[in-house]
Amino acid sequence: MIVSLIMGRKNSKGFPGKNLHPVLGRPLSYYPMRAALSCPEINATYLSTDDERIMDLATANGVDVIARPPELCTDQALGEDVYVHAYTVAKERNCDKQIEMVVLLMCNAPTITAATITEGIRVLREHPEYDSAVTVSRYNMWSPLRARREGPDGLLGPFIPFETFGDPKTLNCDRDSQGDVWFADMGVSIVRPRCLENLSSGLLPQKWMGQKIYPLKQWGGLDVDYEWQLPQVEFWLRHNGYND
Repeated sequence: MIVSLIMGRKNSKGFPGKNLHPVLGRPLSYYPMRAALSCPEINATYLSTDDERIMDLATANGVDVIARPPELCTDQALGEDVYVHAYTVAKERNCDKQIEMVVLLMCNAPTITAATITEGIRVLREHPEYDSAVTVSRYNMWSPLRARREGPDGLLGPFIPFETFGDPKTLNCDRDSQGDVWFADMGVSIVRPRCLENLSSGLLPQKWMGQKIYPLKQWGGLDVDYEWQLPQVEFWLRHNGYND
C-alpha cells in the first residue's frame, strides 16, 4: 500500500496561523490534503499535528489524524523526526499490510497536484534503485554563487568561497551562469520506507529523501513561511486549475 503523511503544527513565528490562512477561499492546508486524496495510487492519508483546527479540517475531508507528541511540536523539533513518528504510527495502524511508498506533504506547501504525485510513484516503480522522487523548482536567481554572509565587520562577503565554483576569474553575476539551480520546493517527497527507517543515511538537509533522489521538475513551488509569499501561491494555484 501507499500512504501519505501530511505535517503541520500549530505555532509559527514567521507567519502565525499560516496553515489555516485562507488562500483562494480555502485554508492553505486544504491543498496538500486534496492532492493526496485525489491521487488514485494513495491508499491512506494521515495528518500529523497538534492543532485542533487542522484536525477538524482533516476529519471533514476524510483524512485520518495522528496526534503529534509535545516533544515534536517545538521550534527545535525536526521535520524528519515528525515524519518518522507519523510513519511508525501509520505502520502500526496498517500492520497487516506492506507499505510500498510514503508520500510526504506539508500543510504549508500547497503547490502540488495529484498528477505530480502519480508521476513520482510511476518513476519509483520503474526504478527500484531510486530512493525518492521529490518536486523541485528552478530558482537560478538564488544561486549559491549570489549568496552573501554578514561578517564581523558588518559588511557582506561570499557565503560560500568563490573557489567552490571554479576559477573566480571565470565567474560573473549572470543568474544563469552556473547552470540551472534546482531547489526542493517541499511540494512532495515520495520516499521508500527504507529512507525513514534509515534516516541517518540520507543526504542533508532533507535526510528523509535518501541518497538517490529523482527530480519532479515544476515551477514556482514553495512552502509558505511568510505572508508575502501568498501572491505567488495564488498565482500557481490558479495556473493549475484552482479558482476562488
